[in-house]
Amino acid sequence: MSESPSTCPAPSAALRAAVRLSLVPGIGPRTYRQLVDSFGGPEEVLRAGPSELRALPGIGVKLAREIAQAEQTVDIDDELKRCHDFGIDIAEVRDANYPQRLKEIFDPPSVLYCQGRLLPQDDLAIAIVGTRHPSPYGLTQAERFAKGLAQAGLTIISGLARGIDAAAHRGALAGGGRTLAVLGSGILSLYPPEHRALADEIVTRGALLTEFPTLQPPKAGAFPQRNRLVSGLSLGVLVIEAATRSGALISARHAMEQNREVFALPGRVDNRNAHGCHRLIRDGAKLVETIDDVLAELGPLATITTIDSQTTMHHPAELSLNERETAILQAIDKEPTSIDAIVGKTAFPVQQILATVSVLEMRRLVRRISGNSLIRL
Repeated sequence: MSESPSTCPAPSAALRAAVRLSLVPGIGPRTYRQLVDSFGGPEEVLRAGPSELRALPGIGVKLAREIAQAEQTVDIDDELKRCHDFGIDIAEVRDANYPQRLKEIFDPPSVLYCQGRLLPQDDLAIAIVGTRHPSPYGLTQAERFAKGLAQAGLTIISGLARGIDAAAHRGALAGGGRTLAVLGSGILSLYPPEHRALADEIVTRGALLTEFPTLQPPKAGAFPQRNRLVSGLSLGVLVIEAATRSGALISARHAMEQNREVFALPGRVDNRNAHGCHRLIRDGAKLVETIDDVLAELGPLATITTIDSQTTMHHPAELSLNERETAILQAIDKEPTSIDAIVGKTAFPVQQILATVSVLEMRRLVRRISGNSLIRL
């Protein structure tokens, strides 16, 4: 991946302490939270003595010694330099720029590495996951749903794996939308390596995210672990082609535990990669056939909290409209509105209005009820 130096300021002392503490062997997300909650912050944890640390449940002699010596034994300068050189930002779980939905899960990562940009609209996201060995039908449907949902204003989240994951990312990009890839490795140890070009494109229209240090290689156990982040970042998870032992079902299980919606696309009964989806449907997942099935189930979940803490409700697709599209949308009422009325309200030329109305229809914000009349949905 090409270098893209970060424009962010040097990490604060608190962030340096968070990275150092997260790299101490034996400290996972739950232990990190316990330590930080008990001492008040990562800097305070690193200043604590072994006896103070051992007073906490689950902190034994060895781990207490590792933490107390971390300032001398855990070198973070090379890690932070790589992050700077490759434009990788780091957020600690309590930071304001840490994804809010991820903070809600039981075990959010203590630090999150991000290459690309996270935007407020990424709170309105859906995960699309499935088998690494899909049928042509599965690939087609993954791209179709990702493209349509991206055009409706939702960010598409997946794991950059071969098969359905890659098709979901490509569908979102083809739809002109945003997509986030959650990795089971460090950002600079990208897996699978053949998805490097796709990853670079994702960085320009979303972000690569991981809880692992930059050079950590992919390990089998890391991929089920990262699946809780795929679901945790999302409003819901759509499973497209998954066998009964598929990793995609792990994402679906996490989604249920995290109180997220679960959707499944049915398939042929003689396709073993449809059996996992059928099991999910029997267990209560929403059977989907169209993009509208997903949007209807999610309902009015789009909210934006402004700087002054006022909350405004929006359809997800409204977040990505340009100035002209927004003006034309606002000129269309819940009651039938003619093209002539829109011209009168906006002063845009008819041809621009007709072209923009087509975009608004595609994003399911308006519906044409006659050749010359529309309503706002």
